[in-house]
This record gives sequence, structure tokens and C-alpha cells, in this order.
Amino acid sequence: MITIHDLNALRAQVESWRRGGNVAFVPTMGSLHAGHLSLVRAARLLADRVVVSIFVNPMQFGAGEDFASYPRTLERDAKMLEGEGTDLLFAPSVETMYPKPQDQQTRVEVPVLSDLLCGASRPGHFVGVATVVCKLFNMVQPDLALFGKKDFQQLMVIRRMADDLAMPVRVMGVDTMREPDGLAMSSRNAYLGEQERAIAPVLYRVLSGLAHKLREGSDDYAGLQAQAARELDENGLRTDYVAIRRAADLLEPDAGEAQLVVLAAAYLGKARLIDNIEVAR
Repeated sequence: MITIHDLNALRAQVESWRRGGNVAFVPTMGSLHAGHLSLVRAARLLADRVVVSIFVNPMQFGAGEDFASYPRTLERDAKMLEGEGTDLLFAPSVETMYPKPQDQQTRVEVPVLSDLLCGASRPGHFVGVATVVCKLFNMVQPDLALFGKKDFQQLMVIRRMADDLAMPVRVMGVDTMREPDGLAMSSRNAYLGEQERAIAPVLYRVLSGLAHKLREGSDDYAGLQAQAARELDENGLRTDYVAIRRAADLLEPDAGEAQLVVLAAAYLGKARLIDNIEVAR
């Protein structure tokens, strides 16, 4: 595995590979877990070369969020990626990604989608996500890019951005990896203490119950959302939102909608947990 920090070296290496095959890209913020590695394994099946980036993006963190304390484990991550057969690790500095001050940085905004759900709770977050992914796509110039479905809204924002800007990148979602008790794998799970870790799987259990009721035909969206939020709060989490949305665009569904997704975010100690389940009926 090659590790590169410089943009010119990255472009030269990827350009040489693209002459003889296709390139898959997995953007990450590091602190890797089995979910990230599942993306790398999927990429290896789909492309001749696999590039992974590790960059903790300051633009997607709001005031008072955990940018400074976000776990950074580059040496450990590099060993994990090498073990999965990654061809290239791109680990740029903040100065490489943002050579100008933040207030002079061109930004990419995906309207409507960026303001819903997590976007309402974290203003500006998805502008930071769209901007950094746009820059990474331009730097790596991959044929396809893989993202986990755990952050369903993020995946949709990136797909919309790539489509609207006519980027020649196929954006693929990969199913969420879960712990044996159902908790979605996340780097922020490291923030959970022992008691909090025991409570955390409640989020998936509540969403699973909500999804089951939808599959049985219930269209009482408001009632189901309110009940799920009460269950989360009663079990020790602090609900940010529980939402039933159309899978195609995350807007509120009409009765009888066939393709839905249930999404939730909740606070538990220092962690903000998110999860979702797609529902076809």
C-alpha cells in the first residue's frame, strides 16, 4: 500500500492506474472499524484499484462539536487498510485540503436535502460534507465511490451533488455493519461508557419495531414517530428526531407510500447516535 499526503503525487499515481483499469474510492475520517473495512472489501470486488482517504474535515463540525477530540488513529488505520489490500491511502493535511482560510473557501450546497433531519440539528454540516467530498472527488477522480448507508442522509446528499454537478462518479451505498446486539458501527461509539453501551442498542430495536408496523400497513406516521421518540427517552436516550420519510428524497410521505426509510438521531452521554432502516411495502 502506498501512503500519500501530497495532491500532485496522488494525481500522478491515480492517473497511471486509470490508463489500465478503474479506480474505486472510499472517503473516511479515520478511526476505522469493521464497517469501513466492509466498504474497502466491496470496492476491491468492483475495481482494479482502491483508494481510501483519511481526513477529519473541520468544515463539517459545528461550534461546540467534537472536532478537536475526534479520534485520530492514522498508524492503526493504515495497518488495517493494508491488511485489506488497499492500494493507496491518501491522508492530506488541513492545509492541503483548504489552502485558503475557511471564510474564503468555496462551498458546495445541496439545497433542501441538507436542511432536513440532521441538517436541521447541525446547521452547515452537510455543506461541509458536500464541499469536502466534491474536493476529494476532484482530487482522486475515481470511477466509483462507496459510502455506508448508516448515514442515509449523507449518502443522498452526495448522490444529489454528484448528479447535479455532472460528476462522472458512480456513488454506491453499502449496507450498515452492526454489532451482534444491533448497534450500528460508528467511530463515535468509542465515546460510550459501559452503561451507555448497554443502552445504545435500544435505538435499533425501536426503529425495527417502527419499521415492522409500517410493513404491516400502518400509515399513522405522526403517531408512530411520537411513540418511538417516547420509547427512546424512556430507555435513557435523549431523542433528537425520529422520522418516517420517502426513501427517494427524504420528504414527508403520503399515505400508502411504498418505499420508506425510518431515521433517528439520539444523544447518549457524549455520543450522538444515528441509524436508519429502509422499508419496502
